[in-house]
Amino acid sequence: MKKRQFETVIIGGGQAGLATAYHLTQRHLPCVILDENEKVGAAWRKRWDSLRLFSPGRYDSLPGMPYPGPARSYPGKDDIANYLESYASRFGLPVRSGVKVVRLRADGDNYSIETNDGQIIAHNVVVATGPFHHPRIPEFADGLDPQIIHLHSSEYQTPSQLQDGPVLVVGAGQSGAEIALDMSRVRKVCLSGRDTGEQPVVRGTLKGRLIKPVFAFAARRVINVANPLGRKLRNHLFYPPRGIPRAGGTRKLLLKAGVEWVERTRGISDGFPQLESGRVLKINNVIWCTGFVTDYSWIDLPVFNEYGFPAHTRGVVNEQPGLYFIGMPFQSTLSSSLIMGVGKDAGYIAKHVASCRALEKVKFRTSIQQSYLMEQMSKQA
Repeated sequence: MKKRQFETVIIGGGQAGLATAYHLTQRHLPCVILDENEKVGAAWRKRWDSLRLFSPGRYDSLPGMPYPGPARSYPGKDDIANYLESYASRFGLPVRSGVKVVRLRADGDNYSIETNDGQIIAHNVVVATGPFHHPRIPEFADGLDPQIIHLHSSEYQTPSQLQDGPVLVVGAGQSGAEIALDMSRVRKVCLSGRDTGEQPVVRGTLKGRLIKPVFAFAARRVINVANPLGRKLRNHLFYPPRGIPRAGGTRKLLLKAGVEWVERTRGISDGFPQLESGRVLKINNVIWCTGFVTDYSWIDLPVFNEYGFPAHTRGVVNEQPGLYFIGMPFQSTLSSSLIMGVGKDAGYIAKHVASCRALEKVKFRTSIQQSYLMEQMSKQA
């Protein structure tokens, strides 16, 4: 089996991994990106066809390369995938596609990374896989009538995947609202779930254009873990994880599109979804927009809190030197997991890696000098 060694390995080739590699290479620090997908941007291409960002192009840039589309446009999933491809190519980022990491553990002062392509030894590891890994689907979904088509939001791309007849979208967060709107063009749709609230910015409106710069500034500069407001909001949203407010204006759009908003789905009755009120919905399709499960079981290191998230300070795991996380929600600011904010966190991690490297060189030189002095003293004696 192959066994290779690198100074820094980045696990994950999305925007977080690419931004980190950019900052490391700008500092002439060697690194490699391992990504299980066959192509940069593949994760974006797998999302539903009508998806568009809720931040205009002027805010959707990684460090060193502005997003090439119109400043006021709202990029689609393929636009972002193409941008990430171009970004990796422009800076010659060392992406190794089709490499899946199956285990990460400590190996002395280094880390051992087991992959489907052999073992890798790394002095530093940056985990850039994000916190949401496996689709979360309620256990009671197994009780649905076999004639009902049901799939998770991560599998949904177009209404053509479903059969004729009404659709139940379970989960009223951002994904649920957008998919319900997409389906409402050709199907009768019920949206089930708790209202998670909305952000103040409404896409494509004059009010939205006026408020967006203020909101973006606050998300990147003001609402951060360095102040009580940021820490309070982070804890409220993620400890334990709760629904994140949707983009502004979605509730109004849902009502206008004729989507019926119903209470939460609690189980199955005679093969059909049953709501908290006891009402049974006779539908033909279900889309589970119920989020994802965090799974770091492949990391054999004691660095996780009670909610399954890594314990870190701005991405630096102090208890495990050389281990970093990037792309985490609220890693340092409200925008940390977004394209507009991940570059700042990536720069911080690259700076930390460089500082540790410089300190190790100083310690090595000091050790050599001490050994030389001891040898001279021994000769004189």
